[in-house]
Amino acid sequence: MLNIVLFGPPGAGKGTQSENIITKYKLVHIATGDLFRKHLKEGTDLGQKAKQYMDAGNLVPDEVVIGMVDEKISEFPATKGFIFDGFPRTVAQAEALDELLKKNNTSISLMIALQVPDDELRQRIVLRGKTSERTDDQNIEKINNRIKVYKEETLPVAKYYQNQGKLAKVNGVGSIDEIFDHISKEIDKH
Repeated sequence: MLNIVLFGPPGAGKGTQSENIITKYKLVHIATGDLFRKHLKEGTDLGQKAKQYMDAGNLVPDEVVIGMVDEKISEFPATKGFIFDGFPRTVAQAEALDELLKKNNTSISLMIALQVPDDELRQRIVLRGKTSERTDDQNIEKINNRIKVYKEETLPVAKYYQNQGKLAKVNGVGSIDEIFDHISKEIDKH
């Protein structure tokens, strides 16, 4: 089974490249944002728990997020693998994901970390903000804070996978096709 964590700062191109990976490698996409929206809309127990935290302005606890991921994985017992997009965001989540996958007799194959300079990220996010209607993409202070939070809280996850020999750093600057070609070369090694 091929299980990939697609990783990078806001504006690195994860959404674009995850679509390419899904199409080429026939993987199931697991994005925590999508899972939250699904559970909130359906009013599930996990959705109601998540809503309580979100309404209070707090992060949803790892056990709720992992519960949603576990449920999604169990829906696809015969898949070729999964691509995790926007998850894990902390080392604790990465450890919990490893345990969850181990329970399902599989593991993370590879983390692909898109590398993009901060100035390029800012330009991309502002440009995206002009077409996406996302207000958080239109405020430079919020953009800078998102990049800062990524570096402080999320970047340690890359070291976690590097220590397992599963980290592949890919230059996230260039054409979509060039970047995807580099990503494919890393995936094809596994």
